[in-house]
This record gives sequence, C-alpha cells and structure tokens, in this order.
Amino acid sequence: MEIRYHPAQPRRPRPILIIGAGSIVKDAHLPAYAMAGYPVHAITNRSRAQAEALAEKWKIGHVEDSLETLIANAPEGAVYDLTLPASLFAGVLRKLPEGSPVLIQKPMGESIGEAREILAVCRERRLVAAINFQLRFAPFVMAAKDLIDRGTIGELRDIEIRVTTETPWDHFPFLKNVPRLEIVYHSVHHIDCIRHFLGTPRGIYAKTLRHPELDMPESRSSIILDYGDKVRANIQTNHFHRYGPRHQESYIKWEGTHGCIKAKMGLLMNYPEGVPDAFEVCTFEDGKPVWRSHDLEGSWFPHAFVGSMAQVMRAADGEPDALVTSVEDSIETMACVEAAYTSSASGGTPVADFLQ
Repeated sequence: MEIRYHPAQPRRPRPILIIGAGSIVKDAHLPAYAMAGYPVHAITNRSRAQAEALAEKWKIGHVEDSLETLIANAPEGAVYDLTLPASLFAGVLRKLPEGSPVLIQKPMGESIGEAREILAVCRERRLVAAINFQLRFAPFVMAAKDLIDRGTIGELRDIEIRVTTETPWDHFPFLKNVPRLEIVYHSVHHIDCIRHFLGTPRGIYAKTLRHPELDMPESRSSIILDYGDKVRANIQTNHFHRYGPRHQESYIKWEGTHGCIKAKMGLLMNYPEGVPDAFEVCTFEDGKPVWRSHDLEGSWFPHAFVGSMAQVMRAADGEPDALVTSVEDSIETMACVEAAYTSSASGGTPVADFLQ
C-alpha cells in the first residue's frame, strides 16, 4: 500500500529571515531548511553571540543586530520566520513590511486576547501568515490523514493522544516565567492535530495542573474535545514521568469503523534526540483484524518543519489553499485552548451535591 506523506514543495524556495535563535531554531528550523534546500539569508537575536554561533554552524551569510536592520536589508520576496516567545509576536508583526509572508512559531499568543491581536495585525498588514503548528506535517500525521481521507479505516470514531514522558523543560528556560504552560505551549499541538481531522469541537472539558515537585506552571493535563455522542477525542499528558523509559508512552491512535492507525511519536521520548517512531495500520481481512507496520522516512523534528515553511512559500506564490495552518484557521485552535483553561478553572461537578 502506497502512502502519501510528503508535503507539497514551493516552485522556488524563497530566502528566509529568522527572528530568534533559541533551541527550536537550532534543533528543528535550521536542520529542516538545510534538508529541504531552503536558503536562510539572515538571522537576528537579542544575543548576537547566540545568532553568530548558529550562523557559523549553518553557513548563514548575515547576522543582523536588530529587527530593524534585518528588515532594512531583506532581499526581495523573503519569508520572515518568527521564533520569539508568543507574547512578543504582535509587536514584531506590526513592524514587518505590509504583505510579507511570515511563519509564526506556535502558539498564537499565550491567551485568546493575544491570539485575536495577532489575527488583527495580520489582517491589517495583509500578511501571508501561518502559525507553525507543524505536527500536522509530521510524516506519521500526514500518512494517517492520507489513509483516512481515502477511507482505509472507514469513518473516524475515536482519536486518542497520550504522552507520558519526562520532558527536559530546561531546553526552554523562558517557560519558567510564563503564566500558562502545558496546554498553550504543548497540548496546543494535540488540540490542533485533532482539529485537523475532526474540525473544531463544540466544547472542551479539561483539567490541567502543576506537579508539586516541579518549579514550573502546569505540566499535566486531561482534555476531552466534545464532538457529540458518537466520536471520542481525548488527550492525556504527563511530562513528569521520571521513572525511566520502560512505561513511557507517546502516541496518537485513530480508530475508525473499518480499521485503526497508531503512530508512536518517538520525539517526545528522550527529547530532543528522541527514539524511533512507529506507524501501524490495522484493517480487517476475512473478518479478522490484521496489523501491519509501515516504515516512514523522517520524523516530527526536523522533517515536519519543512512542510510548515513550504506552505508559506507556496501561499506567497499565490497557490490557492496552500496555508494549512493560516492565522484564520489557527484562531480556532486558540479558542479551544482558552476553553480548556476556562474549563479547568471552573472545576468539576461537586459530588457533595448528590449526597444530600
């Protein structure tokens, strides 16, 4: 069975201008662009030394001192790659030239208010803008979408995402000071992925909480996306499973009326090196379920970042419907995030009410 899971490529790669030089740029953006042959023209960062180190390693021709000089020296048709903390996005977007193509690192702000501001700025300045919800472009997600769209497992009835890992949050030191963490900076990927398959849910049930031994905001969540009484969509995350790899889990499972798909997300186990992914498909043969493994090239990091940048380049060339994670679509993911936090804050139905 041939499975299609490679993203469409632009007719001509555009020069990329990177704003920020954190670990996500080092571990994912730059390896992906080198792999795809996308030219990185320049980079800027608050710490010039950090930008210079990446420029030297990845043969980036220009290190700019500021956003203003980056814009002033931008080549024609360049794509801006915005990788700063989410609370800074709107201010930077206001400074970009009108009509610019831009890939904005997820999340789309740290709250629905910031997300709406980002959307308004992108509309006002007519930016060709997408949010880097790159999980949609991971090989195992693209493969599952291809099979499901072709009816291989019938109609979707269940999506389950489970992450039980020990996440090294020290790779992202700025997260120690954010007011919200797990849902808006991590499970936002899972929410967006479920939306990719099922659309926007009618509601959200959620509980997110801190770990008393972790000096950070919340790191564990349970999220249910409400699609009525026939489809279940469930996310369970625990980023503080520090008991070795034996019982760590990281997977997405899609169950349909005629089969099932399960993808192991190896990246999240032993991050950022990860462990090998796995992609399995179950269909019925002579009435019996038969599982088969399929080898896919690439993984979430860095390969998915090729697709998220490719969509922006294609959209900038005028290709219709190229922006899979446009700001117009991503605002609905952020609405789900806000609904999840609101649900968590409101608490469950009191049991005592039924004991009187």
